[in-house]
Amino acid sequence: MIKPVLPEPRVIPRAEHTVSRADIDREALKVMHRLRDEGHLAYLVGGGVRDLLLGKKPKDFDISTSAKPGELRKIFRNSRIIGRRFRLVQVFFPGGKIIEVATFRCRSEFEVNGGEIETLAHDNTFGTPVEDAFRRDLTINALFYEIENFTVIDYTGGVEDLRNRLVRLVGDPDRRLLRDPVRMLRAIRHAARSDFTIEQETWGAICRHVDKLSLCPDSRLRDELFKDLRAGSSRTWADFALASGIFFELFPFYRGVFPLPGPADQEGQRLAAPVPLVALLFKLLQVVDQAVAAGREFSEEMLLALLLLPWAEARFGLLAKELDRSVAYRFSRKLRSELDQVLAPLNIKRSSRESLAMLLSNLPLLLTHCPVESEEVGEWPKPLTRKGYFPQCLAFYELYRAALTGEQPSEVISAAAPPPPVARQKGARPGRRRVGRAPAIVKKKGGIFGLKK
Repeated sequence: MIKPVLPEPRVIPRAEHTVSRADIDREALKVMHRLRDEGHLAYLVGGGVRDLLLGKKPKDFDISTSAKPGELRKIFRNSRIIGRRFRLVQVFFPGGKIIEVATFRCRSEFEVNGGEIETLAHDNTFGTPVEDAFRRDLTINALFYEIENFTVIDYTGGVEDLRNRLVRLVGDPDRRLLRDPVRMLRAIRHAARSDFTIEQETWGAICRHVDKLSLCPDSRLRDELFKDLRAGSSRTWADFALASGIFFELFPFYRGVFPLPGPADQEGQRLAAPVPLVALLFKLLQVVDQAVAAGREFSEEMLLALLLLPWAEARFGLLAKELDRSVAYRFSRKLRSELDQVLAPLNIKRSSRESLAMLLSNLPLLLTHCPVESEEVGEWPKPLTRKGYFPQCLAFYELYRAALTGEQPSEVISAAAPPPPVARQKGARPGRRRVGRAPAIVKKKGGIFGLKK
């Protein structure tokens, strides 16, 4: 098979870009210098270079190199190889810092062929720097920074797209989306996160191929969804997702609740005239973004409850329900049953579905005690506050109230965060302890081999 001729890169000298070594983690620089000293190419790649060019502080610094995983393990003794299909090396430093190093590749990690994810042999995935750039999803994520001459290397036009505030798929957008439909989720996430516009050919391909998301594993779609909701730009993400139709592929039960996108929505990459329930969703997600910007974290069930509240209002008239004790239980069971059905495609775990049903079904109770229209939140009934689920339900109520009134959510929304993992003592074994049973071995002499008589 004849390989296509790939273009020469555009090399941007230090005087013409804003990437500075002072803004790069010391550990990442150590890794690149060590690889260079061992005779290998080593570049800072991807989102780290993009964020530095945008004047942002990157969350992670990833490195690509010509060294193979086995060679990396020999160079860095403080490392390990992870991944089965696409191996990369994690280099560990004091203080918990981890730098991930990958060998240049010529293929993407996820490729769809005939409705199935391709399994690629490990030696067939290694490539050159130019092949590594062209296998990436977006031009703005295909930039390299090298420490020999402090230059930025651009094979795909990513620097120009950054200047024009454009999100563009690398290569032919139709082909790239058919090969891995999850790329459309990443495109709208980066557009929302940086307040960029999606390039027209890329946007058109996304609108044409939204139905191909059904080819992707549930776990990938679920993981990408929660990345979007926790990115601090979920309000803008929802606008892109609704205008493109992606939202209805992820949540088909919203068809008939929200209007499907029309030509004006798709042309403008935004909803031209949001209906009231869409406006409610936007307000809820705006509050989430404000809380994320303030350093808050949200559990999966809290995010899903906010995302599904407009659906629950349309389906059950949730916000106006008056539930006494006997009706409330039956309603919660009915709601749980419907949630099991509508969330089946995302494979949400059972405990999260139960918590989600608890949050939605108890909101009418809190609204009965303290309507949103009331100027102040009074004292809650003592029996209600003693319930184990009250803190999370109160957090959900606070977020809903903030969305409608424009108030800042109180500190109680910290209850929306997932609980920290409980550390088990070293040597402790899980399982129930037998109560009321003395040990078989006793210190007193007697019996057979020290056993009790």
